[in-house]
Amino acid sequence: MDEHAPSYYAASANPAPPRPPLQQEISAEVCVIGAGYTGLSTALHLLEQGREVVVLEANRVGWGASGRNGGQIVHSYSRDMDVIEAAHGANAAKALGAMAFEGAQIIRQRVEQYAIDCDLKVGGIYAAKSKRKIKDLEEHKALWERYGNRNLALYDRSELQRFVATDAYQAILVDESGGHIHPLNLALGEAAAVESLGGKVFEGSAVTSIERGSKALVRCAQGAVRADTVVVACNAYIGDLEPKLAAKSMPCGTQVVATEPLGERWREVIPSDYCVEDNDFLLDYYRLSADRRLIFGGGVIYGARDPKRIEALIRPNLERTFPQLCGVAIDYAWTGNFLLTLSRLPQMGQLADNIYYSQGCSGHGVTFTHLAGRLLAEAIGGDDSRLRHFAELPHYPFPGGRLLRVPLTALGAGWYALRDRLGV
Repeated sequence: MDEHAPSYYAASANPAPPRPPLQQEISAEVCVIGAGYTGLSTALHLLEQGREVVVLEANRVGWGASGRNGGQIVHSYSRDMDVIEAAHGANAAKALGAMAFEGAQIIRQRVEQYAIDCDLKVGGIYAAKSKRKIKDLEEHKALWERYGNRNLALYDRSELQRFVATDAYQAILVDESGGHIHPLNLALGEAAAVESLGGKVFEGSAVTSIERGSKALVRCAQGAVRADTVVVACNAYIGDLEPKLAAKSMPCGTQVVATEPLGERWREVIPSDYCVEDNDFLLDYYRLSADRRLIFGGGVIYGARDPKRIEALIRPNLERTFPQLCGVAIDYAWTGNFLLTLSRLPQMGQLADNIYYSQGCSGHGVTFTHLAGRLLAEAIGGDDSRLRHFAELPHYPFPGGRLLRVPLTALGAGWYALRDRLGV
């Protein structure tokens, strides 16, 4: 069992009891594989239905992307409703659009209902670096307002510095319904909530196989769960457990740093204390922690190869955005994987009548995973009407298969990144 990445989040995590590995064969109504947000959200919704649930985690609760991400509550999907409508029709866009802001609501409900201490803060910002990108913000605002988000305001260069103190942007779109959290503490709090309702969570219990049948048998190294229903919620860390799922997705690495505490200088960086991301293809994202560190991320590595020097990758963008922080000490630097799909839309469905899955949030996992848990629980409870809208989306393998998917995707991303740098 691997411990948490050497991140700021792990260093500042709330105390959590160690959870032993599964060492016997047990039974449950539902076995959830993965104690990240997808698995924990699913388990919590099922337990609230009165079901018996066991969660198996290969490492520690929140070990993967759920405990390493930027901590930003960002709505919708990695492809927004206009792209969905163009590719899959108006009905699909309407159905997915009706759920686009639900994940954030679920997070806030969970934090309040279960008194989860995760530094929840309100407010998010989308930023445009070029004049051409201002049009994207205007279209973004109009699209989200069309689907019910009335919490948006656009500010030009003359006004934006009261929200974020940088000359890097031409305009910003402020979303008062966005926000940010300490992501690992959210996961730990959700795991505690699962256990408070009678659910069982086993760490250090990597699943080695899933044997199909009217009752599935989920095997670990030292134990097994015989379950009526199984939920595969592994995302970027699925490995070879289910080759059909791995073939239609690709792990990607993103890098994050946390500075030293800024003290009162934080007001000279993000006076609003909102989280921020730009709208470039390869975007930067950042926010302030509860103890006033700047947490700054970006630098996608296709294929999830860890860069040798994360700080060297991130610092130039950080200091370009905030010259006032040139030379600031970096106390933590870490990397983690998220799962990318070719369509950039999440993949949900069934591998068998009693085996469900959700994966491939493609960078929008904090909110979508919480929605996914609700949809999976609804389907297991007999109502798959909402999950079906995702299950009916076509899932494509990456061109070139496993051998060429990384270089071909990186080549395409490089083209879009060049266009962003040129402002075209």
